[in-house]
Parts: sequence; structure tokens; C-alpha cells
Amino acid sequence: MIPTGYADPALHAHGLFINGQWIGGSGIPVINPSTGSVLAEVPDASVADAMAAVEAAHAAAANWRKTPARQRAEILRRWFVLMTDHAEELATLIALENGKALPDARGEVSYAAEFFRWYAEEAVRIPGEFRPTPSGSHKILVDHEPIGVSVLITPWNFPAAMATRKIGPALAAGCTVILKPASETPLTAYAMARLGAEAGVPAGVVNVLTTRQPGQVTNAMLADPRVRKLSFTGSTGVGRGLLAEAAKTVVSCSMELGGNAPFVVMDDADLNAALDGAMVAKMRNAGEACTAANRFYVQAGIHDAFVKGLTERMAALKIGSGYEAGVQCGPMITAKAVSKIDALVTDAIKRGARATTGGAPLEREGFFYPPTVLEHVDPAADIAHDEIFGPVAPIYRFETEEEAIRMANDTEYGLAAYVYSRDLSRAMRVAGGIETGMVGINRGLMSDPAAPFGGVKQSGLGREGGVHGILEFTEPKYYAVEL
Repeated sequence: MIPTGYADPALHAHGLFINGQWIGGSGIPVINPSTGSVLAEVPDASVADAMAAVEAAHAAAANWRKTPARQRAEILRRWFVLMTDHAEELATLIALENGKALPDARGEVSYAAEFFRWYAEEAVRIPGEFRPTPSGSHKILVDHEPIGVSVLITPWNFPAAMATRKIGPALAAGCTVILKPASETPLTAYAMARLGAEAGVPAGVVNVLTTRQPGQVTNAMLADPRVRKLSFTGSTGVGRGLLAEAAKTVVSCSMELGGNAPFVVMDDADLNAALDGAMVAKMRNAGEACTAANRFYVQAGIHDAFVKGLTERMAALKIGSGYEAGVQCGPMITAKAVSKIDALVTDAIKRGARATTGGAPLEREGFFYPPTVLEHVDPAADIAHDEIFGPVAPIYRFETEEEAIRMANDTEYGLAAYVYSRDLSRAMRVAGGIETGMVGINRGLMSDPAAPFGGVKQSGLGREGGVHGILEFTEPKYYAVEL
């Protein structure tokens, strides 16, 4: 395979993108997880580079803030069109550096582009208020102003969508940004910057930097008083540290953190529909998603049939390099990720679980772990409490509705959940009892640019997407008006 156009890794290894310019450098190898080989090298930004990005974003902020909403919207719309025009190249690039199967990569590009279209439309609809005070003494006028220079930190599992989900609302609101993508998948972020410049994004409005020193570089940016917003997607542990650092300068934070999603199947569920949903909820991106079904709770009456059906479907998936035709499950992102998954599965098996398919790393080039189903899993096993981030489905049996809710809530996380039942009242009742920010009812996919994405408990703060997402990048300003 010889990638061309936007799919070519070499095109996106020209340097950091600061103030509309490419600043050369190297130091971070980007690994193809399907083979373990190096695709390209990108720069390792220093604190000085980060400060240059903050300066560029700050210098561009005043003009971008004053740019009419319609004009900002048109730029975002052009960016959407360009992503759509280059969709197959971008999907191939994602498959190369991330490893996800091409169907998943194509789905991500479509999903990612939609954030630019959605926020092109929302840019002209930022709400305000005008009303009298209860006493009648004056009028209350409330405007929503851009919050200011924003630092955006994105993970490796959705390198396009996590970037657009933050850049779209930030630019629509009138903010300038510094994007720091994960060093495992930086090429997609640089491709996005190139497309943005082509769409007409002014110099300094979007800056992109990669670094091997994320803590040092991010902390330096957060300490700069010109930075007023942090939007982070990543692990809960890292998120806690960033919140503590942001508190020093009272920087507004939006945090999309870890998940441990329960997938609850009631006895009266449509078995085939539940299995279809399970495959989507578990195997989207080979399980490397924060919304991935992490714990399958199946009621006793349908349990055995569900285990059998899921085992057959998981065992039938074609494993291979993400960019190969027909592949349904690509590699994990790193060898370390494979080791973590293997440790969780090994612990579960030692505690009495049985692998009905899979259960051990594959002996082949690259970072592969096979689709795996575990039954008879001990609820005390590590896999019940840790985010798997891989193609492993642990299944637990339950008897009553109350037991299912109790088990689903036995976690510090609360990002996503799934409930299957033919009785909608029952499904809503169970969903209402689960402590989570999002629920898929008889549906294995819930992410949508028009919907608020986010969690409760240790899964984060704030919401991305929907009408809520743009407000994360604004500050309400109240005017007391004497008329």
C-alpha cells in the first residue's frame, strides 16, 4: 500500500503548526500499530514552543472575536466540505497511525466532519436574554462572550473526532485554540490543521503542537494568564492532575474522562437486537473507546443464549491491519495496551472466568489482541472495575432489575450505559436508576454531534456536542440596563 494525498504520513510531518506557519523539527516517531514500524516523525515541542503558540492564539483572539458569526460559520462549513472531499484519504491516514479498521475510520471521519457542520450552524445561534427584573427597577440583558484562548488536549483513539468536537464549538464561539493531540496519533491533527488553513482559518486561530513532555508543556500553558479554558479528553487520573493545575489560575475546565459502561440485557429483550447492539457498543474501534461496553449484565433467562450468540459473532470477526480490505478488528494502539488487556483477562480467568473465544494475545507482527468473550466473571475481578479499552466482553449474570442497577452503579465512573428491553417503561426505569451521563436504550451507538456528550461522577465535567457544547466556550455577561 502506497498512501497518497492526505493519506501520506510524510505530508503531515513538516513541523509544529503555530501562527499559520510550519515550524520544523523531529523527535517523536509515529508507529504503525499494525506492523510496529515507523510511519513518520513529528516535532517534540518545548515549553518555548508552547508559549509561542499561546502568543499566536492571544494575538489572533481580538480579531477572531470580532469576526461576525456568519463569517466564522462559513469557514467551519468550508472545513466540513474539505473533510468530506478528502474523507477516504483521512480514513486511510487514521487506519495507518491508529490501527482501526477502515470501516471504523470512515465512520470517524464522517462523525468528525459533522461537528464542523453542526457548529457552523450553531455559531449564529448563541443565545442571549432580555427581560425585566421582578421588581421592575431595570432590565436584565445577558450576553455570551467568547471565553478566550483555549487549550485543547485530545486522545489517540479518535484523532479526528476528538479534535473537531473541541475545535468546532471553540471557533464558533469566537475563541482561538492550541490543540495538543496525543503523540501516538498526531498526523491526523496536523492534517486537520492543513485543511483548516485551506478553509480560511486565519493565522493564529488554530495552533497544533506535539510533545513528549505533555505535563511540563501543558502546565506552562495553564500558568499563562492569557489561557482561560482547558478542554481535555483522557484518563481520569490525568484529568485530576490537570484540574489541580488549572485551579492555580482559575482556568475553566471541561473534562471528558474515563468510562466503565454497563450493558444491561433484560430477559424480555430482543436477543438479536441486543447482540447487534453489543457488537457496536463493544467493538467500535476494537473496544478502544470511552463509551465502549465494559461490563455485560445479562438476566438469567437470556444469559446462555446471549453468551452463545456473542461468542459466535466475536469469533467470526476478521483480524488484521486496519487498512486492509475486509478487516473488522485492527490492532491495539501499543504493545503496552496489549499487556494491560492481557493482565485483566488473565486475572479474570484466575478468578474462575472462562474464555469462550479469544483469551490470549496473538503471536504476530503488530499489537494485536483477539476479540474475547468471558463468562462466569467474578464481580471482584480487576476487569469489572478497570476500563478495558480493548475487544474483551466480560459477561455477568443477574436475576432482578434491582440487582442489575446495583451492579451497574458499582463503579466510580458514570459516562455511558446501555439497556435492552422490549418494555420501554422498564428500560427507562432501569436507565433512570443508572448513574451515568448518557444511556443508549435498545441502541448500541449514542454518540451524535447534535447531542450533549459527557458523564457524571469520575467521568468528567461539562458537555461536548449539541447546543451545550458551544456554551462551554463562552462566559455569560450580565448588563443591568436602565431604560
